[in-house]
Amino acid sequence: MLTPLPPCCGALDEHWPWPEPLPGAQWIALRFDRARFSSDDFLKCEIASPDTIRCAAPKRQMEFLAGRLCAREALHRLTGIAHVPAIAQSKAPAWPADLVGSITHSGDLAAALVAPAQSYRGLGLDAEAMLTTQRGERLAGQILTPSERDWLATLPIDRRGHFVTLAFSLKESLFKALFPLVNVRFYFQDAELIAWNSETQQATLQLLKSLSSDWPAASRLHGQYTLRDGYLISLIAIPA
Repeated sequence: MLTPLPPCCGALDEHWPWPEPLPGAQWIALRFDRARFSSDDFLKCEIASPDTIRCAAPKRQMEFLAGRLCAREALHRLTGIAHVPAIAQSKAPAWPADLVGSITHSGDLAAALVAPAQSYRGLGLDAEAMLTTQRGERLAGQILTPSERDWLATLPIDRRGHFVTLAFSLKESLFKALFPLVNVRFYFQDAELIAWNSETQQATLQLLKSLSSDWPAASRLHGQYTLRDGYLISLIAIPA
């Protein structure tokens, strides 16, 4: 650990959460308490607060700080350099040229994952609080493709919130992994979940839209996920 963590942040967690390892990758997570956050925590942690964050609500400031603390620690453990990713023009974290990474936050959880660019072309990480069945069914029309909605209808009622959460999180991870490679924005209806194994916590997504010559429609990407303390945390890694 670099600077001491502020009172709003819990201990750093480096325990790999997914079924399959990613050789060379470094994961760091922490839990945070917004009620204990102070804007002075940026200075204490030696992390710069960009203007867009400084003017944001305390909730957004806390999320940004927690995510950057995770990213800095992960980068330091991987490279020995305590680098804090700036905000790129795309609003995504700006990683060093020889690295790829991803940051996520949801509720009171923040996490970051980084790895060498020589091993991975892209990483996508996303955490979501598990949706209830009622909320999942309400959001299904925005998140799921027609085929996914047909699949949802075949599931037991108590699994439907899980399914919508999984599809939502995997598609968020997919965007984070692919957007830096294609520089084309795409949306929930542009990819669909075509395989899911709840025992191995593995899943496969298929693109429904061509994003580039390297990523045409029908391209498939493998993902994995884990369930932790009411959160679903998904990961998509694109090998180099």
